Amino acid sequence: MEDSLKIWTEKYRPNKFSEVYGHKKIVKKVKAFVEKGNMPHLLLAGPAGIGKTTLSLVIAKELFGDNWRSNFLETNASDERGIDVIRNKIKDFARTKAVDTNLPKIIYLDECDSLTKEAQQALRRTMETYSGTARFVLSCNYSSKLIDPIQSRCAVFRFKPLLKEDIAELVDSIASAENLKVTDDAREALFDVSGGDVRRVVNTMQSCSVVGDTIDKEAVYEVNNFVKPKDLDIVLLMAIDGKFVEAREKLLKIMLNNGLSGMDIIKQIQSEILRLDLESEVKLKMIEKCGETEFRLVEGSDEFIQLEAMLASFGLFKK
Repeated sequence: MEDSLKIWTEKYRPNKFSEVYGHKKIVKKVKAFVEKGNMPHLLLAGPAGIGKTTLSLVIAKELFGDNWRSNFLETNASDERGIDVIRNKIKDFARTKAVDTNLPKIIYLDECDSLTKEAQQALRRTMETYSGTARFVLSCNYSSKLIDPIQSRCAVFRFKPLLKEDIAELVDSIASAENLKVTDDAREALFDVSGGDVRRVVNTMQSCSVVGDTIDKEAVYEVNNFVKPKDLDIVLLMAIDGKFVEAREKLLKIMLNNGLSGMDIIKQIQSEILRLDLESEVKLKMIEKCGETEFRLVEGSDEFIQLEAMLASFGLFKK
């Protein structure tokens, strides 16, 4: 595989709507906007690494063809959060007409939920004033952090992590292009560790390919410092059977060997509980305890004490 994620995205990033992985309903609606040449302001909301920026670039390429770079402005609000960015950089770009077309320009504002309230107020007015020469595509993780006047000016599309079949299609595409062999177990593991995040899939395959041309689940877990599900199952079943000391020692060993924090391990434990062959009532109590433990960790409690308390409570639930 070539040397970096940047090279991969330049080489394989979609240039057409038909090449976008997942989000078929969203792509269909956006494609209709582009075909009619009547783009509204868009708000793309969802987790990181699932295609919001990619879809924005495809919109620009489909609308403007070879001139898309001249008619497309991409800014990251987490780097430039203040009101001056809206008043100067974005406003200057928005007030001029597009090159070689009567269509409005596209301004892509990434992580716009990081904008200050004052900048959002200025943005709202800019969107209204220059709608004849520019359309805004706003991208964020949490749309609730944007003021209502901005949300009401946009067609809102909510993205979700890619499904397993979409990740499998992406993995097969990369493996075919780079002459890699990916085992069936590795495909499952790539989906588990990525959680539907395309960037993590690409980075993981990039790292695994350095070791060899065959990617298996062991390599995937090792690259991501991800605990093998079997090891976590053993810890959880020990705790449920009342073998607290053994479960505690094995959990601490797993954390030390993999360099995991309490927050890392609690998320994996929560996912693994759902796969255990236990009564639903026991699972419910365990999940509830995971949530309580995670809250205490966020508040700054000692992670080892909290994880020990969680394992101890698991032993009580079965009884």
